[in-house]
Amino acid sequence: MRMALWGVIAAAFFPKAVDAAPSVSNVRASQREGAKLVDVYYDLSGATPLVTVSVKVSTNNGVSYDLPTSSFSGDMGVGVTNAVGLHIVWDAGADWDGQYSPSMRFKVTASEHPSSGFVLIPAGNFQMGDTFTEGDTEERPVHTVYVSAFYMQATEVTKAQWDDVKAWASTHGYTDLYLGEGRASNHPVHTVAWYDVVKWCNARGEKEGLTPCYYTTSAKTTVYRTGIVNVANGAVDWNANGYRLPTEAEWEKAARGGASGRRFPWSDADTITHGRANYKSSSLLDAYDVSPTQGYHPTFETGLSPYTSPAGYFAANGYGLYDMAGNVWEWCWDWYGSGYYGSSPSSDPLGPPSGSNRVLRGGDWNSSAFICRVAAREDDDPTFTPGRYGFRPVRR
Repeated sequence: MRMALWGVIAAAFFPKAVDAAPSVSNVRASQREGAKLVDVYYDLSGATPLVTVSVKVSTNNGVSYDLPTSSFSGDMGVGVTNAVGLHIVWDAGADWDGQYSPSMRFKVTASEHPSSGFVLIPAGNFQMGDTFTEGDTEERPVHTVYVSAFYMQATEVTKAQWDDVKAWASTHGYTDLYLGEGRASNHPVHTVAWYDVVKWCNARGEKEGLTPCYYTTSAKTTVYRTGIVNVANGAVDWNANGYRLPTEAEWEKAARGGASGRRFPWSDADTITHGRANYKSSSLLDAYDVSPTQGYHPTFETGLSPYTSPAGYFAANGYGLYDMAGNVWEWCWDWYGSGYYGSSPSSDPLGPPSGSNRVLRGGDWNSSAFICRVAAREDDDPTFTPGRYGFRPVRR
């Protein structure tokens, strides 16, 4: 198929002023001869570890940069460092096959991450799975996974956050977001289905003027705002700056807090107590459950269940994330596959291409210590809304 004959290509973007504003310069691009790949080069200065680099494509000399694209790789995303000759590759054959324009332009943007309440999860390898060989077989084999840098909300989404976005969404095309429940405004929202939280992530991004991540088809022309759509991996703009659910691999890397081979999200012990998490303790079930108080957490076992605790009540892990063990289960992106670890890609895995259940991680206020381990996996029907399911978003 015929590819574009690339015309003059140059578009550097200088972001909002900050104390040491990141600056993109010397943007240049060219199509590889005989291939449907475009090499985009640029220089970056003034960057900090919190800088995010993104790229957009125009087919009309830069009048608008609205070509739907997602097939980028290379020096972009979170944590790009200052350098000359940074390199991004666009797979135009995947995003724009057979199309032509003599007026292509590329805009490379470097900006400080704007969202408060999020922490940086740095890029790198980690050991995913049950390093103690004590869990279910679905938690093995332990395997090395590389995860690109991303940001994760430090706490689970609260009822107040849910209500704020839902109110905006109800007048902007989101017709069926569930009400959601919560013990108090500062407790995690719960009783929300996977479909609800995916749409909520899109709504939050649009409310803040960001690019949504989830679309109804792989063409990425219709934002997913209503109904039940089994969004496929290819219908996600993984490079968008909007909000989305973490992949299962992203969640586990984040939960481990930079530590290796530990049982729980903290790095100074492989035991658990009510002083560290909101869960249902039983020293008879698990030898590493050494809590002096047994059963439900005594501080939160009041009134009617669910016995959730305020978001961020317990100490954070090494990355600054709260409640990665207990409180409420957290929906992840992936379809569940019991044997997926045996064939999972080693870099940024997205989970199986299809399935019947979606993954949840972290355990809840009614979970035993065994379930609160960072390697423990759970799955459920994405339409289910029990009083134990919540979530926390991530973004690039």
